Amino acid sequence: MSIIESHPTIDDAYPTRKCAEAALLYRQDQVVYGDAGGGPIDGATLDAYEANGFLSVDQLLAPEEVEDYRAELRRLSADPQVLADERTVTERGSDEVRSIFEIHKISEVFAGLVRDPRVVGRARQILGSEVYVHQSRVNYKPGFTGKDFYWHSDFETWHAEDGMPRMRAVSISIALTENFVHNGGLMIMPGSHKTFVACVGETPDDHYKESLRGQEIGTPDSASLSILADKHGIELFTGPAGSATMFDCNCMHGSNGNITPFPRSNVFIVFNSVENTCVEPFSAPAPRPEFIGARDFTPVGG
Repeated sequence: MSIIESHPTIDDAYPTRKCAEAALLYRQDQVVYGDAGGGPIDGATLDAYEANGFLSVDQLLAPEEVEDYRAELRRLSADPQVLADERTVTERGSDEVRSIFEIHKISEVFAGLVRDPRVVGRARQILGSEVYVHQSRVNYKPGFTGKDFYWHSDFETWHAEDGMPRMRAVSISIALTENFVHNGGLMIMPGSHKTFVACVGETPDDHYKESLRGQEIGTPDSASLSILADKHGIELFTGPAGSATMFDCNCMHGSNGNITPFPRSNVFIVFNSVENTCVEPFSAPAPRPEFIGARDFTPVGG
């Protein structure tokens, strides 16, 4: 187990939540650290990932595998111990489950998915190193009541509140239900990962307790979002259950609420390079709890 240490000499390459005005900063880090020979992603796809900040896999999981994970979702959402756990986040104003964090530690079924070479192998290839799980969760977006996830860069929060120094992390979102254009699918601004949006507003104590239900501090301003959207456009991801999207930690992304009868659930795993482990938060009074931002940097096996 690796314990967080204070590193006051580490430069803040991406200052945020420190100024009265928002700012757009150039990315200072690579996007792809590996090469086509280092895993299952071919060279053309790696090049597209470098340019756009994401890639899609049409069928990462077979239908029978998807059903196993969906059965596990149903079991977890009905387990009183899981529902009472602090790692389970409900929607504002209701008892509907929004997310269950640290899912790879709560469920051995999902722990196996994290170790799957189809998943972790792609992360190692993009990041060019061994990786550990910075965060894992399942997102439930039930029909009619599933709320939105506003536009954000994950890295802004991980840098400000978790102490992630550089942009050397990748997320994978695996669909466990079909993603339609109308049930709150993932939206990304392609190419936005090469611009960092420095946000305004100081981070309150225990900010995570509210931000997990609806983030306000650390969200980009409308002017910055308009600039990025005008430059890059917006891509909406659809696909069957079992498809997946991998995206860079600094991609500007979000999703609408779900007012359709069709639920949208996905499992979300964040892999960080073992060469980019977290230090003290850059813009928060204290690190978030470990179930949100890991302090165990043990590489993923498998």
